[in-house]
Amino acid sequence: MQVRVKLYASLSRYYGKAAAGVPFEIDLPENATIVDLVDRLKLPKEEVKVFFVKGRARPIDWPLEPGDEVGIFPLIGGG
Repeated sequence: MQVRVKLYASLSRYYGKAAAGVPFEIDLPENATIVDLVDRLKLPKEEVKVFFVKGRARPIDWPLEPGDEVGIFPLIGGG
């Protein structure tokens, strides 16, 4: 199945085909979850903190469906 992904901030450096905030499509096996997507993109799990699927925050074990749009954010601090 294909999903559309946007990597934000520093996460785009881990996936050479991605620019921060620019969507790209990736193939995943049926019944994949967000954690499967993180593994496929070789993102360090300690750096990924927030996930959005179709604009809604979801946990890392959320099941994905064909055509989903997934945004992945690192933990961002500020003050």
